[in-house]
Amino acid sequence: MNAPTQTSHLMPALHLRDVPAVLIDGLKARFGANCSTAMAVRTQHGRDESSFDAPPPSAVVFAESTQDVADAVKLAGEHSVPVIPFGVGSSLEGHLLAVQGGISIDVSRMNKVLSINADDLTVTVQPGVTRKQLNEEIKSTGLFFPIDPGADASIGGMTATRASGTNAVRYGTMRENVLALEVVTAAGEVIRTGTRAKKSSAGYDLTRLMVGSEGTLGVVTEVTLRIYPLPEAVSAAICSFPSIEAAVRTTIETIQLGVPIARVELIDVNTVRMVNAYAKLNLREEPMLLMEFHGSPAGVKEQAETVQELASGHGGNAFEWASTPEERTRLWTARHNSYFAAVQSRPGCRVISTDTCVPISRLADCLLDSVAEADASGIPYFLVGHVGDGNFHFGYLLDPNVPEERVKAEALNHALVSRALALEGTCTGEHGVGLHKMDFLVTEAGVGAIDMMRTIKRALDPKNIMNPGKIFSL
Repeated sequence: MNAPTQTSHLMPALHLRDVPAVLIDGLKARFGANCSTAMAVRTQHGRDESSFDAPPPSAVVFAESTQDVADAVKLAGEHSVPVIPFGVGSSLEGHLLAVQGGISIDVSRMNKVLSINADDLTVTVQPGVTRKQLNEEIKSTGLFFPIDPGADASIGGMTATRASGTNAVRYGTMRENVLALEVVTAAGEVIRTGTRAKKSSAGYDLTRLMVGSEGTLGVVTEVTLRIYPLPEAVSAAICSFPSIEAAVRTTIETIQLGVPIARVELIDVNTVRMVNAYAKLNLREEPMLLMEFHGSPAGVKEQAETVQELASGHGGNAFEWASTPEERTRLWTARHNSYFAAVQSRPGCRVISTDTCVPISRLADCLLDSVAEADASGIPYFLVGHVGDGNFHFGYLLDPNVPEERVKAEALNHALVSRALALEGTCTGEHGVGLHKMDFLVTEAGVGAIDMMRTIKRALDPKNIMNPGKIFSL
């Protein structure tokens, strides 16, 4: 857990609402042992992986069914008390913080795969199902769910934050892969959006409205997803480069040539060093691309050869290929261990993790200037990126006892996001807005668009109880 720092300027705006004892009594009467007011439980549910801090929720309800969620929301609504959905707590931008007080609804026990429709390439799950659990349960069908944000996040949380990850360059994000939802509204009503059909022209697209709404419009209680055939052949490779620019130029050319690469991840030399120390590896300490190719044996071979040729033209070397699952796992260890390796590299540090996404043609401009600024700051950092779709992440490693480091890191983040917006990109490619990117969203979307969002929020949640204080202010 990335425990929050204690510097005063880090605190989000707190406007705590009263949580009356009669509500707590009503929740305990309805849910019994599944309603906890224990401080340890509340603290766990009042934090995510961000560096923000806020008081914990007043109670935690462990929901086991859609009806449980609906009843909890109705009880909270009667007293205008905020409701914050909770999956596994892996969000990065303060999504779970009870900045206006309230109760947390933990849906992790709603963890059943409800139906697998292999012929239609769809699956329906409860929100507490995690991505690894889902893939374990459907692998016998020869199918898989490709969205991989790194953490073993819950499907409900991934839906709420419009998550993506390493496979997005080929398979898209949650936006493209959620077909239908069951949602409990702020009134405690249960609605369904979408169907299992591949497309529809029927009415407003409420599914897309809910995907990425970060719990501010309702609580997701069921998700229908697209799933995909496991590829006939999979090959992975790592390649080192003399500079970040060389790695990025290789990526840009790969995408612009239309090579259907499944994953292409960048890790900078800082991250390579951290991972070598953490995982006892001997990776070449240079900027590195980690790639994966899916398709037929002949197709995978052709893709890999094309990318190797492009990389060689930019000084790429030390290619290492892997086709067995064990070899691929070893090659991807560097990427999946990057966060933990970074934290261990500076004992006692706290991490500000931020991301942006730009059009692929502007990736080099945005990334190289941001690296130069980070190097000049003196703040230790790590850099990883889903660079195939123009998305990258900086993690700034801060000493919590040196407030000036937080100030420097926030300045770096501000410059990074401002640069991405100037290049017609977005303030967040996959982490979501939460608390940290609220001001940037106004810059990105404009006042008119934010006002439209507020209109939708007020119409669907007139008491402002659904995860209030996130995405934008009212």
